[in-house]
Amino acid sequence: MSKLEQQSVKIVTSDPSAFGLFGLAMVTLVASSQKLGWTDGLAFVLPWALFLGGLAQLIASIQDAKHNNTFGATAFGAFGLFWFGVGMSWLIQFGVFGEEAAAAVDPSQLGVAFVGYLIFTIYMTIGAMETHKVLFSIFFLINFLFIGLSLSSFGIAPHFFHMVAAISELLIAILSFYGSAAAVLNTHFGREFLPVGKPFGIFKK
Repeated sequence: MSKLEQQSVKIVTSDPSAFGLFGLAMVTLVASSQKLGWTDGLAFVLPWALFLGGLAQLIASIQDAKHNNTFGATAFGAFGLFWFGVGMSWLIQFGVFGEEAAAAVDPSQLGVAFVGYLIFTIYMTIGAMETHKVLFSIFFLINFLFIGLSLSSFGIAPHFFHMVAAISELLIAILSFYGSAAAVLNTHFGREFLPVGKPFGIFKK
């Protein structure tokens, strides 16, 4: 009786964090320019929200899942779908789905969604403490982004918290560009070309 031979195939994929962080950097840069009053309107923010904020991060999520990286897959997937949700909300406001849908818009419902993402970001920030300090800083700032977005949506000191969201979003963009560059160049050169900081080492040794 012959023995059955088993053959396994290992598929190697690249680290998708550089691509995902670039998508995050682009959408937050463009969106913060509108919040800060540097640009006007949301029409030209929408393509970057859908393609860079949404699609790019969703692709990164799928690739991270192939790496068995639960943290990265969850983070990129959740934030990618967030930007699809935001983009859809803007389309409703624009009247794309009819005047009746646009007239029924309640900003408080968007505020509730922001609160949900704030809860998500809080526990993801704890997880980010054991990745590297650049990623932790990005998540730390995303908390303030959602605090600003949710409270301004509820009409609580809207101007102040709108600016909190705007400044946080701009800083997220800057750090995400740096994180993306580090992920590319450190891998490309095979050494720490751009430092990202070691994990805190509190929860995971």
